[in-house]
Amino acid sequence: MRNYLSILGIFVVLFCKAQQIFPLNTALNDIPANAYIKDSNNELAPYTGIFRANFQGKDITLYITKIENKLQKSSQKNYYSDVLDIKYIVKNSSGIVLQDTKNNNISQIDLFSIGTKPYDNSAIFFYSGTNCSVGWGKIILKKINATQLSWEYRPNDIILDSSKCPSGTDINIYLPETKGLIFTKQ
Repeated sequence: MRNYLSILGIFVVLFCKAQQIFPLNTALNDIPANAYIKDSNNELAPYTGIFRANFQGKDITLYITKIENKLQKSSQKNYYSDVLDIKYIVKNSSGIVLQDTKNNNISQIDLFSIGTKPYDNSAIFFYSGTNCSVGWGKIILKKINATQLSWEYRPNDIILDSSKCPSGTDINIYLPETKGLIFTKQ
């Protein structure tokens, strides 16, 4: 029995490696496959919560949560990372919902952080866009103070694959295409 346990112990040491942990903002080229990019300095916490703003007659509510150990798939490798995830609801001036990723669980719309810039208190997000990937691009949230974030959205207004876009599909971009919009924590 002792020999069996010894052999098993050697097997575990030789063939099982612990997941490597790296800090947030590690460059993609420096991340080994299956590593974990961890928010060990709690850089993501100031951005979590519910934030609201009004822009051009629309009421926008952001629901920002931290997700730990989220699988990230890139063309080069897969790894895990702590990220901020944004779900949102956009309503018109009459209160009619134009787009809702919070309650409708629209799985094809992703809006999650890809890094932070601690030197200017900002977080950078990848946005997959809406139907047919319209509006995909980058969103930057800059922390102004404990209750306010400044919003910048840089969309790429092209349809990536027109075959995914049947006629009659809503291809409107409902998120505010602007820089400097202030969201207030609720």
